[in-house]
Amino acid sequence: MAQNFGLGRGLSSLIPNKQGDEEVGNDAFVRQTVSQSDDSIRGDKYVIEVDVNQIAANPHQPRLQFDEEKLDNLAQSIMAHGVIQPLIVSKIGVSQYELIAGERRFQASKRAGLKKVPVIIRQADEKEKLELAIIENVQRHDLNPIEEAKGYQKLIEEFQMSQEEVSAKMGKSRSLVANKVRLLTLPVEIQKGLMEGRITEGHAKAILSVDNPEKQRALYEMILKSNMTVRQVEDRSKEVSVRSYNRHTTVDPQLKSVEGTLIEALGTKVKVSKSGDGGKIVIEYYSQEDLDSLIQKISHQEK
Repeated sequence: MAQNFGLGRGLSSLIPNKQGDEEVGNDAFVRQTVSQSDDSIRGDKYVIEVDVNQIAANPHQPRLQFDEEKLDNLAQSIMAHGVIQPLIVSKIGVSQYELIAGERRFQASKRAGLKKVPVIIRQADEKEKLELAIIENVQRHDLNPIEEAKGYQKLIEEFQMSQEEVSAKMGKSRSLVANKVRLLTLPVEIQKGLMEGRITEGHAKAILSVDNPEKQRALYEMILKSNMTVRQVEDRSKEVSVRSYNRHTTVDPQLKSVEGTLIEALGTKVKVSKSGDGGKIVIEYYSQEDLDSLIQKISHQEK
């Protein structure tokens, strides 16, 4: 049986595998000759040809940067072999369409000089358009971490989705979604550096462990200047956090001992402070998985 290689989860269901009783593979789509008056009826079942000037960009496209060299290479491939995988569009007016998935293929097709491109018409609301655009890009690893994070954040803020719902839609763990979104709390110049590939996502996560934005910027500049590895940044961020803690806190040996015991037992950062005869214990966690693990450890110790 022919397989649809390269399709993101959720996108493979948009492209028909069969025409009648025949198998239709990823490299052999059946293009039906359908009049413009019929495409709204048959476009969701067949691949049709549409004028590139009748297709508008997806306003929810999460991808902000395109590799020019890769786009040129794709255009050369399209000139030689045509568009192998059709674009997904929605109908927004008489002979007018809006792109849902296939931005790179669309841009490359125009560079290749194509007048028409193969499409499948899909009815989708605004949330579905964003979901499908993110799914396609994420599954193909076409988004940088900041673009991916902004896509998730848009689903959360504009469409009132929880992180759990987003993770289910994207086929990702909830902790991954949460950690991606946390990247958006970094100073803008660090986000830009991550988008441009000047630092890796591992570097960015290590920088996040430093609370102060100014110290984050200083650490970022140090990474660029000294070409630090992720492990080196992690070690340096710990040093910064410890120095900051020691500078602002009069250490009580007894409380320090209690903190050490809790840190060893729970495997995460713990802060114990005293106020009169009482006080408080602050236990940090960084994802839903961390929280679940802490609950299990504490519950087990109480039994």
